[in-house]
Amino acid sequence: MEVICARSAGFCFGVARAVGMARELARSAQSPRVLGSVIHNRRVTGELEALGMGALSSPEEAEPGDSVLLRAHGVGPRVYEVLAERGACAVDATCPKVARVQRLVRQAEEEGRQPVMIGDPDHPEVRGIGGWCRNLLVLSGPEAAAKWAQTAGASGEAVLTVVSQTTLRREIYEKTLKILKKQCTNLKMFDTICDATQERQSEAALLAARVDAMVVVGDPQSANTKHLTEICRLHCSRVFQIEDADELPWMELCGCSVVGLTAGASTPASIIKEVKKTMSEEKIQGEGMENFAELVEQYTNTLNTGDKVTGVVTAITPTEVHVDLGCKQAGYIPVDQLSDDPTVKPEDVVKVGDQVELFVIRVNDVEGYATLSKKRVDAVKVWEDIETACADKDIMEGIVTEENKGGVVVSVKGQRVFVPASQSGLPRDAAMTELVKQRVKLRITEVNRARRRVVGSIKVVQQEARAAAAAEVWASIEVGKHYTGTVKSMTSYGVFVDIGGVDGMVHITDLSWSRIKHPNEIVAIGDTLEVYVISFDPEKKKISLGVKDRSTNPWQVFMDTYKTGDVASVRIVKLMTFGAFAEVVPGVDGLIHISQIADHRIEKPGDVLAEGQTVDAKITAVDEEKQKISLSIRALLAPTPAPAEEE
Repeated sequence: MEVICARSAGFCFGVARAVGMARELARSAQSPRVLGSVIHNRRVTGELEALGMGALSSPEEAEPGDSVLLRAHGVGPRVYEVLAERGACAVDATCPKVARVQRLVRQAEEEGRQPVMIGDPDHPEVRGIGGWCRNLLVLSGPEAAAKWAQTAGASGEAVLTVVSQTTLRREIYEKTLKILKKQCTNLKMFDTICDATQERQSEAALLAARVDAMVVVGDPQSANTKHLTEICRLHCSRVFQIEDADELPWMELCGCSVVGLTAGASTPASIIKEVKKTMSEEKIQGEGMENFAELVEQYTNTLNTGDKVTGVVTAITPTEVHVDLGCKQAGYIPVDQLSDDPTVKPEDVVKVGDQVELFVIRVNDVEGYATLSKKRVDAVKVWEDIETACADKDIMEGIVTEENKGGVVVSVKGQRVFVPASQSGLPRDAAMTELVKQRVKLRITEVNRARRRVVGSIKVVQQEARAAAAAEVWASIEVGKHYTGTVKSMTSYGVFVDIGGVDGMVHITDLSWSRIKHPNEIVAIGDTLEVYVISFDPEKKKISLGVKDRSTNPWQVFMDTYKTGDVASVRIVKLMTFGAFAEVVPGVDGLIHISQIADHRIEKPGDVLAEGQTVDAKITAVDEEKQKISLSIRALLAPTPAPAEEE
């Protein structure tokens, strides 16, 4: 019998979080209590009872000093108030996804909308959410929605906010929503079905369609387990819902070649392992005694902490990876032992059917499982990779994790590599914190495995990359070619721009058509500039760049815009003893002679004008050949009336 276990079977995030909080509370609190059942699973609740955690049927039963866990299903605000009144401490294990639904219905009512929930009215999650608003309308499915629409006389003007129970079957949600959309146009819809629930149900449907029989593991009281069973029965004729391995229907499974296995969100991994292991062991029946003896010997092999073993991945969950080690202990890899990268997803590291080398961290013979680590085995291989990279001068990649005394630390495949400040690739005065959390390329320059010391250089890689880029630029450079560059440094006469491994200079006169005193008036270090090549000298390694758009002739712009006699708004750009130069259009200046600045005699232009000042001036003359313009402010001034003659 081949047993295929669904990857998403077992605890979801919310349940795993609640159970973990319950275990911690049971171990640490003086008077641990739980309101109701943490989850629908008798084995887990029995474990918590054995740890001394008592169950309360209502918050009124709490005593002063009790630490009361509120389960993943969540409760209404009144429960928090009662616990506080009775002097008990509330430990909130509400699933974050359920808490979001609570906020949505409360917000809906604050906005004057009718909150509507699609789900089981008797489910604890739904009852708890109902406490967060005054009037929650709960519809169990499409039939209930149709009945409500008829009896309540729902009109298109109804203002509804629709949410769903997090463990609801998507088919029910979509059919119910379809009816509501027909009845009401003013809808706000929030798909609050848990992603883990959706994934588990979709995977169960696909698996059920390709197996001879389907086994669903979960507590009879678990709603999501019931939904899984219903979904599987839509795709497979032989579906069995059991609570643990003792309930396996061997007679009904007889003759099945391939059996699918999934489990509800309240089913611990230990029960799933037990069921799978029990089903898998059935393959020894009917085989020869020699094979049987071989399998028994293999089964009774004992694992020890520190052993290096090889196993086959049989299932992947959000919290752990199940591994068949070919012995009596079931193996599992906690997510934090898969990889040194805490953000990586388990399915991105391993796949079902993969054969992996593992390190045994701990063996629990009482419960019959072994805790394994893949990242420890990988760490040994990483040392080998790093030593090889150092010898071959290969480039490696890593994430800068911290600033250290005299440099930074880079995580390369989980191994700490020290990069001195002089090899960081940053300017001498730059802060090392600029590199933290950045992915960098580096070369390993020193490896001391005995001292667990690795040293690398980012600068060497950058220099090589820059040299390669520079060679490419010089091989293809030509006058007029355009580049996108970055301003690297600045002087009073221009800026230096990196065009890809090579720096070129843009003279201040080639930065802009307008007259400027310093490049910092229009650019800053780090700015991106579109430049073109004016000239270059390969021998001296010099490149002259321009930014001004030479396709636009400023003089032509002036000639197209103004003529002699027009009045223009001009900007004073330079004061001289004989007059002032003013910008008429960018790149074209005109002269206002000192005699044309005012309607009276002035000693110097600065007595009336200031650089940067904008004034109106009349264009009195244009020399097209020499491209010179004469301007006059005086021509626009009203003549001063002559003094009246005395009679």
